[in-house]
Amino acid sequence: TGLLDPVIEVRPSLNQIDDLVEEIQQRVEKDERTLVTTLTKRMAEELTKYLARINVRCRYIHSDVDTLERVEIMQDLRKGIFDVLIGVNLLREGLDLPEVSLVAILDADKEGFLRSNRSLTQTVGRAARHLNGKAIMYADKITESMKKTIDGTNYRREKQIAYNLANNITPKALNKSLDSAMAKNSVSTYHFEKEELRAAEPDMEYLTKDQIEKLIRDKRKAMEKAAKELDFMYAAKLRDEIKMLQTQNKEMGKAP
Repeated sequence: TGLLDPVIEVRPSLNQIDDLVEEIQQRVEKDERTLVTTLTKRMAEELTKYLARINVRCRYIHSDVDTLERVEIMQDLRKGIFDVLIGVNLLREGLDLPEVSLVAILDADKEGFLRSNRSLTQTVGRAARHLNGKAIMYADKITESMKKTIDGTNYRREKQIAYNLANNITPKALNKSLDSAMAKNSVSTYHFEKEELRAAEPDMEYLTKDQIEKLIRDKRKAMEKAAKELDFMYAAKLRDEIKMLQTQNKEMGKAP
């Protein structure tokens, strides 16, 4: 695809929220998405409330969100049901989303695990799948971790530009089809597991309560694995099947 690493800008933390809102609005107009990472849970919650008050469609994802809800949040972001995803640690989400063109890092100069070179590099990389990928670090000073991240990203960007020129490659936007979801491989690594799961399912109407509960457990495991592997379409399908089984289980519980 010839895609480049994002452009990184460092901006002062003074008036960072006003600046961020302006950047978000620019993305919304182009039907692009934004990720915002904060340093604390409280700040993420407050920012979400503030953005919602000024009519920015946003969601906050936190560590207590279970896999089912996480799958729904990722799909809704891709579909454009909301435009901004806010979180404290967005590294664990597997957020390789082609629609994300901006990653904003608040308090980028506060040294620690979430603002280490590795974490910053991975966070910035969330915008690397978009043609106009950009990362903004809001900070009052440039830490060693920030410097390493900026230098490393610029180095990779320059190498890719040189490679593209030498090979006559024009960077192309990734296919945004939701059908391709976020699977890294064209062939699912658990294709056979899908088949096994399907083959193991008896007729629904003949299932006992225990069998339904076991099937729910099996599907939940498969769904969590699918979400981890970034196959969100399959994870969403399993989520719907789990909900259906849970409803059936409740109905059986009510039966005399």
